[in-house]
Amino acid sequence: MHARISAAGLSDIAEKLEAGVRLDFEDGVRLFEAPDLLAVGLLANHEREKRHAGRTYYNHNIRLEATNVCVASCLFCSFARLKPGDNGAYTMTLEQVWDRLRARNDQPLTEVHIVNGLHPDLPFSYYTELLRGLKEIRPDIHLKCFTAVEIAFFADLYGKTDEQVLLELKAAGLDSLPGGGAEIFAPRVRRKLAADKCDADRYLSIHRTAHRLGMRTNVTMLYGHVETYAERVDHLVRIRELQDETGGIQAFIPLAFHPDNNQMRKLPAPSATDSLRVHAVGRLMLDNVPHIKAYWIATGVEVAQTALWFGVNDLDGTVQEETIYHMAGSKTPNAMTPRQLERLILAAGREPLERDTLYNVIEKAPAPSAPEAFSITH
Repeated sequence: MHARISAAGLSDIAEKLEAGVRLDFEDGVRLFEAPDLLAVGLLANHEREKRHAGRTYYNHNIRLEATNVCVASCLFCSFARLKPGDNGAYTMTLEQVWDRLRARNDQPLTEVHIVNGLHPDLPFSYYTELLRGLKEIRPDIHLKCFTAVEIAFFADLYGKTDEQVLLELKAAGLDSLPGGGAEIFAPRVRRKLAADKCDADRYLSIHRTAHRLGMRTNVTMLYGHVETYAERVDHLVRIRELQDETGGIQAFIPLAFHPDNNQMRKLPAPSATDSLRVHAVGRLMLDNVPHIKAYWIATGVEVAQTALWFGVNDLDGTVQEETIYHMAGSKTPNAMTPRQLERLILAAGREPLERDTLYNVIEKAPAPSAPEAFSITH
């Protein structure tokens, strides 16, 4: 037994992990409360390396947000505008969205990631045609689009079932669902922060349906605001239970709360140590979820890099056009190149592997031997 883990009073948890015994709710709360972050990190890193050794994934993707018009009034959101015409509100035409992909015809992209506001006035055909147009431009591109919250909104707005919405979007080209909109599943927090969008049961039900229809999904957790440790663990346990049932979740993605330019601006942002702990406990509790992702846009580049030793085995991707976090005050870059991501991973002592959305490794030509200066453009 590692002396540090023993001194932190986590020996029994380490023994459970070594024996392959699932951690329970109380174990999760103890991991959040344990004063020694590095002891928790050691446990998480051991679990990470059992699954992935030093392998660390990233993908060559682009993130698009076609509209920020949104009828929901989430307190933590700096991105949404309640109606068209509000200051800062926008909605791209389909051609404008498609042009964002056309402009990158020279890039070997494998994924388009789309998340939008809940726009009350767009026809459903806007979304189906959006997908079809993207597939016409790049037939091989993977479309990871529309959170479960968006799927629920479409169903309610257009008079369809959740399954009908998923089937029609899938027929138009949808390949998988991103994990956004999970926030915190606990009803107390959800009522306080996001009362006017779909609840946790429906969020999970939509993911369950997507899995049944053959689609993979991710699941997120927004942390560092008003939630308790117990509510974080409850969130993780509910993810684990769904994964036991369906096996369709690919990655867990903790999302750091950012307070700037929203109704929760008086709260501090989560600390680096809290971010590292959330990722580590996620790895330890989610024994059936293959990948833990550090979304560098949310955590900051340096914390995401450090998290590669706290249970994380995925750094997301090149991203390129994210606006949601930057409108909330994120100081991270808007994009990174594959080479920059590889250098971050190598500098952390890990092995970089480019993947597609489904975690198939993309074989690449050997990198040139000439040194390349590392820089990030804001």
